Amino acid sequence: MRKIVLITGGAGFIGAHLSNALLKRDYQVRILDSLIEQVHGCGASAKQAAQGVEFIRGDIRDASVVARAIEGVDSIVHLAAEVGVGQSMYAVERYVSVNDCGTAVLFQQLIDRPVRRVVVASSMSIYGEGLYQARDGSIVQDAVRKSRRSGEPWDPVDAHGHPLVPVPTPEWKAPTLASVYALTKHVQERLTLTLSPVYGMEGVALRLWNVYGPGQALSNPYTGVLAIFASRLHNGQRPMIFEDGEQRRDFVHVEDVAEAFVLALEHPRAPGNVYNVGSGQNWSVREVAEILARAMGKPHLAPEIIAQARTGDIRHCIADIGKIQRELGFAPRRDFTDGVAELAAWVAEQQAVDRVTEARRELEARGLVA
Repeated sequence: MRKIVLITGGAGFIGAHLSNALLKRDYQVRILDSLIEQVHGCGASAKQAAQGVEFIRGDIRDASVVARAIEGVDSIVHLAAEVGVGQSMYAVERYVSVNDCGTAVLFQQLIDRPVRRVVVASSMSIYGEGLYQARDGSIVQDAVRKSRRSGEPWDPVDAHGHPLVPVPTPEWKAPTLASVYALTKHVQERLTLTLSPVYGMEGVALRLWNVYGPGQALSNPYTGVLAIFASRLHNGQRPMIFEDGEQRRDFVHVEDVAEAFVLALEHPRAPGNVYNVGSGQNWSVREVAEILARAMGKPHLAPEIIAQARTGDIRHCIADIGKIQRELGFAPRRDFTDGVAELAAWVAEQQAVDRVTEARRELEARGLVA
């Protein structure tokens, strides 16, 4: 009998690619998704889910719907979550309710109907600032940026005012929860790893870096930075970058992320572990905006540097993916520039409503940009 995998939030960007990856491996896929307007747009329907999957429309916080969704399931990939650092700082109840209470409802139902394995989508945001190295070579894992005055450096500094240098962040770095979103992802992670073994299940957490690729929600101003930039460029607007654009991130293609989830579902070494999922490379946000503009044929739309910071944002966080490579055999295959070209070609065929300015005004009105 074909094994059934439930993907909560499975009609979204990552869920659609994961569904296809699982179908190719002869799994039966079931999706639970509420199809919220911010992500899926008005008039969203089950047609947005991957072909060949069973679709259940419902809220992860609805116990009766969750009970129906987990019936007969072998494993679960828990993607259902509100996503967005900036928005989480004012939509506090909504983020905590969906992300943490939703996960609690899921596990409440699993107590009496346990499955083999639960893989939860966590986030690099739980690290806060990534790992740094000081001038003397010592490693700093608790770097915190102070409120910045004009003319001062954007980067964290040591006690003597010397800039700290970002280095790849491994899973052992202690969390520094700098936003409500980060807090909720950490709770999702801990609920999964704490409760799964108690009730005879296997729990795995994947900390995702900046996922990109075809299928992103282009009209959601709180989604991934590449999708936000693409929406701006598609509408003839310059990409808007906070701070000075030199903050560094790891960008990982959604197909590589889907493969990581498959490995987390199948590999015998995965249970009980947390894994970083990135590409192992990093780029400045300014470089990313320029690469995308060229790929979309709009190099004249140079990024607009805001020189302001958003509350909850971090400066640098670079993925150390050594653990998932060694233990699960993960090997990211998609070259970044090729992946951006693919994204650009897909965006050219889409419609996107640019809501970035509106989102910025919302943050400014609440004192979350300075």
